[in-house]
Amino acid sequence: METLNYIETTFHEDIGADVLKGLTAPRKSIPSKYLYDARGSAIFEEICRLPEYYPTRTELSILKDAAPAVMERFCGGDIVELGAGSSLKIRTLLGGLPAGRLQGIRYIPVDVSIAALEASACELVDLYPGLELLGIAADFTRHMDMIPAGRKRLFVFFGSTIGNFDEDEGAGFLKGIACSMNTGDLLLIGFDMLKPRAVVEQAYNDSAGVTAEFNRNILRVVNRELGADFDLGLFSHRALFNEERGRVEMYLRAEAETVVNIGALGLEVGFEKGEGILTEICRKFTREGIERTALDAGLAVTAWFSDPKGWFSLVIMERRGRQGG
Repeated sequence: METLNYIETTFHEDIGADVLKGLTAPRKSIPSKYLYDARGSAIFEEICRLPEYYPTRTELSILKDAAPAVMERFCGGDIVELGAGSSLKIRTLLGGLPAGRLQGIRYIPVDVSIAALEASACELVDLYPGLELLGIAADFTRHMDMIPAGRKRLFVFFGSTIGNFDEDEGAGFLKGIACSMNTGDLLLIGFDMLKPRAVVEQAYNDSAGVTAEFNRNILRVVNRELGADFDLGLFSHRALFNEERGRVEMYLRAEAETVVNIGALGLEVGFEKGEGILTEICRKFTREGIERTALDAGLAVTAWFSDPKGWFSLVIMERRGRQGG
């Protein structure tokens, strides 16, 4: 069994600046990455098993069928999973390998949660003895330079996490990946497709209240990391589909007027009754929009996999006109 190595960055130092900027803005917000500490990651895994939450099971069904075709195009090197989370999807992808093809493949999960990285690694080394792993505890939006180069790479970005960026952020992120890709590198990326409002809103407002608990976890993180005194009982979960912008917007809404002290920042933040904190956006996509964004980023769509309803898509992209290796 290979030794599991970690490269760890100090991304948590950014939380003070992010919270200060977000909670002093005219429309309050906290970046969604702070939802995913160890507790938040565990709650999200519970969300993925809910009957209302279609993205995970739909993506997995597509991936199971597509994995052999994807892995046939990837002849060895590094599989770099951005926002790794649990090992379920990468196990499904590795399941598409022909017998004996594991040698020469290194798996590089990149995630903000060390606990999630360790849990995933333990499962994988048991299932795939000899698989080399290099875990990177980092914010992949800021620390792409931590990912080793020099070998052929398959970047994987599951879960339609690209939808958590607004249009400009998503375009910039894809351009950044494109600039780091060499000839032969591949990007496998998941997109949640545009669909009726009722289906989308139900997925983010489950009857068991698990998503609400996940949403409020971001306040626990701010309380713990910055010495804040958010009363979680005063903030309710709300997720709405903004049809004009084609995205779900997830908020925490103050149920009463309140003042929150954030000790590490020396900051008092007032909330009016009904005022919201934007904690996450989840954009939904069309094929035309995906292909246009890829083109603008310098990428070409070279394979497309979807489910019969067209609810979710897995797309392979490659760098256009890239020379060298």
